[in-house]
Amino acid sequence: MAEKEVKLTAEGLKKLEDELEMLRVEKRKEIAERIKIARDFGDLSENAEYTAAKEEQAKMESRIAEIKKILENVVVIDEKKKGRKKVVSIGSTVVVHDYTFDEDVTYTIVGSMESNPAEFKISDESPIGKALLGTKPGDELEVECPGEIVKLKVLELKK
Repeated sequence: MAEKEVKLTAEGLKKLEDELEMLRVEKRKEIAERIKIARDFGDLSENAEYTAAKEEQAKMESRIAEIKKILENVVVIDEKKKGRKKVVSIGSTVVVHDYTFDEDVTYTIVGSMESNPAEFKISDESPIGKALLGTKPGDELEVECPGEIVKLKVLELKK
Protein backbone atom coordinates (compact mmCIF):
# COMPACT_ATOMS: atom_id res chain seq x y z
CA MET A 1 0.00 0.00 0.00
CA ALA A 2 1.37 3.42 -0.95
CA GLU A 3 2.10 5.80 1.90
CA LYS A 4 0.09 9.01 2.17
CA GLU A 5 1.97 11.99 0.79
CA VAL A 6 2.96 14.61 3.34
CA LYS A 7 2.58 18.22 2.21
CA LEU A 8 5.13 20.64 3.61
CA THR A 9 6.21 24.16 2.86
CA ALA A 10 9.92 24.71 2.24
CA GLU A 11 10.16 26.10 5.78
CA GLY A 12 8.50 23.01 7.23
CA LEU A 13 10.84 20.72 5.29
CA LYS A 14 13.87 22.63 6.58
CA LYS A 15 12.67 22.32 10.19
CA LEU A 16 12.19 18.56 9.79
CA GLU A 17 15.61 18.11 8.18
CA ASP A 18 17.22 20.19 10.96
CA GLU A 19 15.50 18.08 13.62
CA LEU A 20 16.72 14.88 11.96
CA GLU A 21 20.28 16.21 11.80
CA MET A 22 20.19 17.28 15.46
CA LEU A 23 18.88 13.86 16.54
CA ARG A 24 21.43 11.96 14.46
CA VAL A 25 24.47 14.02 15.41
CA GLU A 26 23.96 15.68 18.79
CA LYS A 27 21.30 13.65 20.58
CA ARG A 28 22.73 10.23 19.65
CA LYS A 29 26.14 11.26 20.98
CA GLU A 30 24.61 12.70 24.16
CA ILE A 31 22.56 9.57 24.91
CA ALA A 32 25.47 7.24 24.10
CA GLU A 33 27.56 9.14 26.65
CA ARG A 34 24.80 8.87 29.27
CA ILE A 35 24.53 5.12 28.66
CA LYS A 36 28.31 4.73 28.98
CA ILE A 37 28.37 6.63 32.29
CA ALA A 38 25.36 4.70 33.62
CA ARG A 39 27.02 1.35 32.77
CA ASP A 40 29.91 2.31 35.02
CA PHE A 41 27.51 2.45 37.98
CA GLY A 42 27.42 -1.36 38.03
CA ASP A 43 24.48 -3.77 38.07
CA LEU A 44 22.31 -2.85 35.06
CA SER A 45 19.21 -4.64 36.40
CA GLU A 46 18.84 -2.04 39.19
CA ASN A 47 20.33 0.95 37.40
CA ALA A 48 17.66 3.65 36.94
CA GLU A 49 20.00 5.96 35.03
CA TYR A 50 20.81 3.22 32.53
CA THR A 51 17.14 2.28 32.09
CA ALA A 52 16.11 5.91 31.58
CA ALA A 53 18.89 6.50 29.03
CA LYS A 54 17.96 3.34 27.10
CA GLU A 55 14.29 4.40 27.04
CA GLU A 56 15.24 7.84 25.77
CA GLN A 57 17.44 6.22 23.13
CA ALA A 58 14.52 4.06 21.95
CA LYS A 59 12.22 7.12 21.71
CA MET A 60 14.87 9.06 19.78
CA GLU A 61 15.48 6.20 17.33
CA SER A 62 11.72 5.90 16.83
CA ARG A 63 11.50 9.63 16.03
CA ILE A 64 14.43 9.33 13.59
CA ALA A 65 12.64 6.49 11.80
CA GLU A 66 9.39 8.52 11.75
CA ILE A 67 11.12 11.56 10.22
CA LYS A 68 12.84 9.40 7.59
CA LYS A 69 9.45 7.91 6.63
CA ILE A 70 7.94 11.40 6.37
CA LEU A 71 10.82 12.61 4.19
CA GLU A 72 10.31 9.63 1.84
CA ASN A 73 6.73 10.79 1.21
CA VAL A 74 7.13 14.56 1.34
CA VAL A 75 5.73 16.86 -1.33
CA VAL A 76 7.10 20.39 -1.06
CA ILE A 77 4.51 23.01 -1.83
CA ASP A 78 5.70 25.34 -4.58
CA GLU A 79 4.60 28.69 -3.19
CA LYS A 80 5.72 30.50 -6.37
CA LYS A 81 3.67 28.38 -8.74
CA LYS A 82 1.72 30.39 -11.29
CA GLY A 83 -1.80 31.20 -10.18
CA ARG A 84 -1.15 30.50 -6.50
CA LYS A 85 -1.18 34.19 -5.63
CA LYS A 86 -4.70 34.62 -6.97
CA VAL A 87 -6.42 32.02 -4.76
CA VAL A 88 -5.79 30.55 -1.32
CA SER A 89 -3.65 27.41 -1.48
CA ILE A 90 -1.28 25.52 0.79
CA GLY A 91 1.44 27.94 1.81
CA SER A 92 -0.86 30.98 1.53
CA THR A 93 -1.24 33.52 4.28
CA VAL A 94 -4.78 34.84 4.27
CA VAL A 95 -6.56 37.51 6.29
CA VAL A 96 -10.21 36.74 7.01
CA HIS A 97 -12.94 38.49 8.92
CA ASP A 98 -14.59 36.17 11.44
CA TYR A 99 -18.17 37.36 11.84
CA THR A 100 -18.69 35.22 14.96
CA PHE A 101 -16.07 37.11 16.94
CA ASP A 102 -16.21 40.26 14.77
CA GLU A 103 -12.45 40.27 14.28
CA ASP A 104 -9.87 39.89 11.55
CA VAL A 105 -7.66 36.81 11.76
CA THR A 106 -4.56 35.94 9.75
CA TYR A 107 -4.08 32.24 8.96
CA THR A 108 -1.33 30.44 7.11
CA ILE A 109 -2.55 27.30 5.35
CA VAL A 110 -0.09 24.44 5.80
CA GLY A 111 -0.01 20.66 5.50
CA SER A 112 -1.18 18.70 8.54
CA MET A 113 2.40 18.02 9.71
CA GLU A 114 3.07 21.76 10.13
CA SER A 115 -0.21 22.85 11.66
CA ASN A 116 0.05 24.83 14.88
CA PRO A 117 -3.16 26.62 15.88
CA ALA A 118 -1.29 28.69 18.50
CA GLU A 119 0.66 30.27 15.62
CA PHE A 120 -2.45 30.43 13.38
CA LYS A 121 -0.96 27.80 11.05
CA ILE A 122 -3.96 25.70 10.11
CA SER A 123 -4.01 22.43 8.22
CA ASP A 124 -5.40 22.16 4.73
CA GLU A 125 -7.39 19.22 6.13
CA SER A 126 -9.06 21.20 8.95
CA PRO A 127 -12.61 22.45 8.32
CA ILE A 128 -11.55 26.11 7.96
CA GLY A 129 -8.36 25.31 6.03
CA LYS A 130 -10.23 23.07 3.62
CA ALA A 131 -12.97 25.69 3.11
CA LEU A 132 -10.46 28.47 2.43
CA LEU A 133 -8.63 26.57 -0.31
CA GLY A 134 -9.44 28.08 -3.70
CA THR A 135 -11.05 31.25 -2.31
CA LYS A 136 -9.97 34.79 -3.15
CA PRO A 137 -10.39 38.22 -1.54
CA GLY A 138 -14.06 39.19 -1.33
CA ASP A 139 -15.32 35.62 -1.04
CA GLU A 140 -17.63 34.85 1.88
CA LEU A 141 -18.08 31.34 3.21
CA GLU A 142 -19.77 29.40 5.95
CA VAL A 143 -17.74 26.61 7.48
CA GLU A 144 -19.23 23.76 9.44
CA CYS A 145 -17.00 23.24 12.46
CA PRO A 146 -17.65 20.97 15.42
CA GLY A 147 -20.54 22.51 17.32
CA GLU A 148 -21.00 25.61 15.19
CA ILE A 149 -21.06 27.20 11.76
CA VAL A 150 -18.39 29.85 11.27
CA LYS A 151 -18.99 32.68 8.79
CA LEU A 152 -15.85 34.18 7.22
CA LYS A 153 -14.99 36.75 4.61
CA VAL A 154 -11.63 36.60 2.81
CA LEU A 155 -10.11 40.09 3.07
CA GLU A 156 -6.56 39.70 1.80
CA LEU A 157 -4.26 37.11 0.33
CA LYS A 158 -0.69 37.86 1.40
CA LYS A 159 1.14 35.08 -0.49
